[in-house]
Amino acid sequence: MKKTLAATALAAFTALPMAASADGEVNIYSYRQAYLLEPLLEAFNKETGIEANVVFAKKGLAERLEREGRNSPADVVMTVDISRINELVERDLVQGVESEILNQNIPENLRHPEGKWYALTTRGRLIFASKDRVEEGEITTYEQLADDKWKGRICTRSGKHPYNIALFSSMIAHHGEAETEKWLQGVKENLARKPQGGDRDQIKAIAEGVCDLSIGNSYYYGNMLQDENQREIAEQVRLVFPNAEGRGTHVNISGISLTRSAPNRENAIKLMEFLSSEKAQQVYAEANTEYPANPDVAPSGIVTEWGSINPDDLSLQEIANHREAAVKMVDRVDYDGE
Repeated sequence: MKKTLAATALAAFTALPMAASADGEVNIYSYRQAYLLEPLLEAFNKETGIEANVVFAKKGLAERLEREGRNSPADVVMTVDISRINELVERDLVQGVESEILNQNIPENLRHPEGKWYALTTRGRLIFASKDRVEEGEITTYEQLADDKWKGRICTRSGKHPYNIALFSSMIAHHGEAETEKWLQGVKENLARKPQGGDRDQIKAIAEGVCDLSIGNSYYYGNMLQDENQREIAEQVRLVFPNAEGRGTHVNISGISLTRSAPNRENAIKLMEFLSSEKAQQVYAEANTEYPANPDVAPSGIVTEWGSINPDDLSLQEIANHREAAVKMVDRVDYDGE
């Protein structure tokens, strides 16, 4: 992959031109960091001869696509979180794909009903529990986070963060708005401190004794274990796969969509199909300690040490449909307040 563009050079969308239409190329706008994609795109290039160009950004890709309109050079967008993916659909920035390969490789609940997005990896929204202060099996469901016994013992990031909004949306899908709001109020009353930081910061707070439980994505824990400066902190918590014995653990996704402009449409679909293949899925999931979206591919690397995950088979599109209600609910219970 000769034209992968460095993340630092493009963080502010500096004016580095991308060919809008070139034989043998595909242009990617990505919220995923370039280093996660490099081995995949190199393999894609070797297999197809198609060269991949990547623009990486932490935010603003939807706005950029809107601004560029039909002249956008982007063929696909790779992003994380169902909310961000659904934003592309709601803004009419992506188009549907009809592909037997993609439909065979990606389960129905992990793709848009009209092919406007496909999941590539999944990550569980887990409960992290102190090994010292929480007994194994003492908490097993999301619902139990609202129990009085956890008062002053839970830490989370902002309730408005997309990862939490997706979890709350899934609770609405399962329990309805009234019961979910009662539950969310209970979780807020059990917080040890005002929501702050990221998922890793919650694990650090457990290690420091600030709280005993937190909510976080599985891959953050995996990344911490692989970082020699954070491994000791991560080892002080136990993973809990909530509702594993029932409906299953809530999962979120990283995914890919074909842009509405897509000057290299055929090459873009080839890339999407390649990324859903067994070979690519294993590499992609292992690179960021995630789970493959393709059910024929087993988890690998450090993820296998955590045991099996029983993912909730709720449609991610249904979760996206409850997003607005979840955001309003967070405001009503003043989740992020003191």
